[in-house]
Amino acid sequence: MNTKKNAAPKPLVLDVDGSFLTTDMLFECFWAGLGKDPWATLSTSLHNITNPPQLKADLAKIANLRTDLLPVNEGVAELVDVAHSEGREVILASASNENLVSELARHHKMSDQIYASTADHNLKGQAKAEALVTDFGEGGFDYVGNETSDKAIWNVADTAIVVGSEKLIDDLDIAENKTVRIDTQVEPKEIIRALRPHQWVKNILLVLPVIAAHSFDLGTLGLVVLGMIAFSFAASSIYVVNDLLDLEADRLHPTKKNRPFAKGTVSIKTGMITCFVVGGGALAIAAALGFWFFGVIVLYMILSLAYSLRLKRMRWVDIATLASLYTLRVVAGAAASGVDASGFMLIFIFPIFITLGCVKRLTELTLATNDDRLPGRGYGRLDREDLVNVAGLGVVGALVIFFLYSFSEQAQILYPTQWLLWVALIPIAIWLIRMVVLGYQGQQDYDPIVFALKDKMGIGILLITLSLMFYAAGLWQQWFGF
Repeated sequence: MNTKKNAAPKPLVLDVDGSFLTTDMLFECFWAGLGKDPWATLSTSLHNITNPPQLKADLAKIANLRTDLLPVNEGVAELVDVAHSEGREVILASASNENLVSELARHHKMSDQIYASTADHNLKGQAKAEALVTDFGEGGFDYVGNETSDKAIWNVADTAIVVGSEKLIDDLDIAENKTVRIDTQVEPKEIIRALRPHQWVKNILLVLPVIAAHSFDLGTLGLVVLGMIAFSFAASSIYVVNDLLDLEADRLHPTKKNRPFAKGTVSIKTGMITCFVVGGGALAIAAALGFWFFGVIVLYMILSLAYSLRLKRMRWVDIATLASLYTLRVVAGAAASGVDASGFMLIFIFPIFITLGCVKRLTELTLATNDDRLPGRGYGRLDREDLVNVAGLGVVGALVIFFLYSFSEQAQILYPTQWLLWVALIPIAIWLIRMVVLGYQGQQDYDPIVFALKDKMGIGILLITLSLMFYAAGLWQQWFGF
């Protein structure tokens, strides 16, 4: 009698990356490491690029990954629940580093017995198959995997459970009734959502130099539209980078945890490819629009990357950087259209963007669920009063600069009816103060520019301001005869 065979049912063995998890722990460690220590991460990656097991071990140490936060494949999780209910042992067998795999098994209450890579041995493909056959025998286990290298294991398993493409099943030497497939198609809308197209509305800021210069011909507007497209692509590439750097913080956030990369509906690898494609598209369009616009968009991308890597974690520096990124959009509008951006306009809008940067942090703090510092940020709720004070300085600064502008030679030429510019100060002040109050009360979106472009009352106030300025410039009289 074979007592070993009757002692327990066959174990369910799970590959981790792309199978049990919808993410890849090597990529997770790389991006987490970039966020925590970019130089060490890049140095380690370059030094060990031809030594995968050592690379995995070193990156795991730098990243200190929270394995309990990693997104799980729901279809595989259901298999695990069924296996547990049947009294089967569930074992993780992965090419990822042994420390991470062990932590993951512990978090999900799986077997203490794991199979994983060490610093000097990469457990993948045939090596993994041999290790499992040694312990369980050929056909002595069911195996869940997701890529071509798993064929070596499926061919010696009892049941091949394939996560992903049906093409993976075709080359297996296993009977059809011994294969199970779990579909994991990525929906295109999730990739599009990862690009945050709703944020593209912020690129309406590129139109400001054209409005300020009263240059409304179709040729000029067409160039600005092309500039807006380039900036949208550039911004989306950085949004992807930002999301990949912020995976842990997003997974701890009440709403950001549903972003595609944090939730695992889009893989990190897909995100990296998408980032490269849209970033390249942005630079190609920028090059077509000329040297100065290309320079502005490159500066924007570099500053955005610096913000994502380090500056957003530095108190007050992050707000100044946000204001600079908004201001660069205005400069880009001037560079794309060939319209001169006046120094007064740039000096005027910068304190406005400082105010809106404070509003962004105020909103996040008000909506936070506790008094701890925001994940990945340098602020806690005790900083709200300081943020209000800085926002107030921004409001006063913007109004003073606008008032001084009304006496400039350029203003005298563009706006003959000077006193209407002074009247326009009233709705500008109302709009800015209202934005600060709404941020303090937590009644905004997490991005004040996006909120402002959807806020009906705020848009009405801005249109009143614009109407007063157009009337002061004589444009209403010119266009409509009154």
